[in-house]
Amino acid sequence: MFFLLGGLAAISIWLAIAVFPKRQLKVIACDVGQGDAILITYGSTQILSDGGPNSSVLDCLSENMAFWDRQIELVLISHPQVDHFGGIIDVMERYDVVTLMTTGLKSGSQEYQVLESLVGGSETEVKKVHGGQEYGLGLIHLDILWPTETYILAHSVESNRSLESVLGDHTSNEDPNEFSLVTLITFEDFDILLTGDIGPEVSNIIAEKIKDGRYNDIEVLKVPHHGSKNGMTEKFLDVVSPDMAIISVGKDNRFGHPNKEILEMLVRKGITIYRTDEIGEVVIKLEDN
Repeated sequence: MFFLLGGLAAISIWLAIAVFPKRQLKVIACDVGQGDAILITYGSTQILSDGGPNSSVLDCLSENMAFWDRQIELVLISHPQVDHFGGIIDVMERYDVVTLMTTGLKSGSQEYQVLESLVGGSETEVKKVHGGQEYGLGLIHLDILWPTETYILAHSVESNRSLESVLGDHTSNEDPNEFSLVTLITFEDFDILLTGDIGPEVSNIIAEKIKDGRYNDIEVLKVPHHGSKNGMTEKFLDVVSPDMAIISVGKDNRFGHPNKEILEMLVRKGITIYRTDEIGEVVIKLEDN
């Protein structure tokens, strides 16, 4: 009887912990190979920014979410390239996504059509966002910095209701990287800047927005474009001035990411670098004050 009661007590305690997750903000750069997937959790609330190229993101979710939690409150798709949205297909099949944010840029790829079909057949609310908008999720605040509505309209080939679909309402002849959703996520005094695959020109525009805006010091930077040379500029890095930089990148990838010059720039400025190709999943924890 003693061992039975002890076992029941242990089960009760474990269940209490499972039902009331520790109130701790976690930022996880999932190890998804050559792609991006950033998971932010606070209690039973999750934000997933991109999903990597394939189903490997599911391992990250299962490791960092309670097994009984099948709901993700917010999913962001930075731009419609498969190394950023491919894994979202698997996420939509396994989880209930409450809200999905996209810039509205369409893609003609087969994978994108599959994702549109899944989202369209779900109860997920789709928000097409642009720079200047804000979104709150409990104590977590999101500032959308890019792309601006002006940029979207100026660089869209088509933008009309005949094109409108579940995820997108415009196309462009420009590099889709330049339409990447750039989001500053704030929790109390902690900030992380998510940058998708923006290039040097957009990096400099973002630098001006941050410099002239109401933004606090930024603790963590998700380095643009997997550390590509065609990503952030020194001006951008000087303004953002993060304590830590996360590079989400595949080991021995064919693109040569991350670029040596980008790494040297980060080192020169005393920024701690965490790379998924070197250490796998990167986890940053912040206790609630």
